Amino acid sequence: MQAGKKNKPIHYRYFLNMGPQHPSTHGVLRVVIGMYGEYVLSIEPIIGYGHRMHEKMGESRPWQAFLPNTARMDYACALPHQHAYVRAIERMTGVAVPERAEYLRVITTELNRVVSHLLWLGAFLLDLGAFTPILYTFDDREHILDILENVTGSRLTHCYFRAGGVVQDVDDSFEPAVRACIKRMRSRFEMYDKLVTKNIIFIKRTKDIGIIDRDMAVRYGVTGPVLRGSGIAHDIRKAEPYSVYPELDFDVPTGQNGDCYDRYLVRVEEMRQSLRIIEQALERMPGGDVRTKTPKKLNLPPGDVTSTTEGARGDVTYYVAGDGTETPYRLKVRSPCFSNLSLLEELCEDMLLADLIATMGSLDLVIPEVDR
Repeated sequence: MQAGKKNKPIHYRYFLNMGPQHPSTHGVLRVVIGMYGEYVLSIEPIIGYGHRMHEKMGESRPWQAFLPNTARMDYACALPHQHAYVRAIERMTGVAVPERAEYLRVITTELNRVVSHLLWLGAFLLDLGAFTPILYTFDDREHILDILENVTGSRLTHCYFRAGGVVQDVDDSFEPAVRACIKRMRSRFEMYDKLVTKNIIFIKRTKDIGIIDRDMAVRYGVTGPVLRGSGIAHDIRKAEPYSVYPELDFDVPTGQNGDCYDRYLVRVEEMRQSLRIIEQALERMPGGDVRTKTPKKLNLPPGDVTSTTEGARGDVTYYVAGDGTETPYRLKVRSPCFSNLSLLEELCEDMLLADLIATMGSLDLVIPEVDR
């Protein structure tokens, strides 16, 4: 048999199509894999099956009408996307945000982050063949989703933020419910440690698998837990502080080896830090209005701005250009999953197919965010 670089066979034994409906892709993603036995010789992600032209939709209607679209990109953690968008509009128009609204934004966003990480945790372990954990993670999610539904009106695609604040204030049941949820979640981490973190099968499936070193992470522009799992402590909430995050004390967890296990540990610790943030925000949240009154027709002045927030999967950036009308002249979204997916071809070369499943799962890909 002829051989190429690294003694690889030039002619693959076979090609394997994983997707676009394969459970481990968690969306309409097709991955064409060149296989030799159980080893991956080449991998090509093919995106675009769910492309919905979100950015063009944002350029063809008043900016207010685009608010629901933000939740349709990262449906697992919608509020950071919406936060980035309304911050861009506020910067362009000079609309101020009441302090109470900023705290409500942070609390609901961090609850959304915990929900997203729980969804990832259950689905990731299901990919690896463990069915039990997803029952626990979805049980925990339901308690938080009850709170978010009461506040935002939706259990998944939340549309709660507006330019100048939030849609509505919370009722008297909100704070007791959040505190009870925090107490409950903290008691669950010990169970997750026993069930997952110290599980020898899970350790063997993830330790030293899918190693993303610092150089690769920087070259591909990855962000979020994937970047922090490689030992780079970059978090927009700390690096480019926004809202009331500068007033809150929290740590940025990082990994050491950059493998699947480290990315798991980072996300679990991020959930703990989110609970810590929420608790402080509840203590500091003042009374007052939750939204600044704005004209019914609020035009975007000529010029452009960018706004970045820290989503559950990494940096979420919105670029908005105005031309004096209500409709953005240009709207561009930088989503973390697109960059995080880009390294898959280099990262997964020469690994076993089973390890490819683990590595893809550890990236926490939300395909509608890639196929915007």
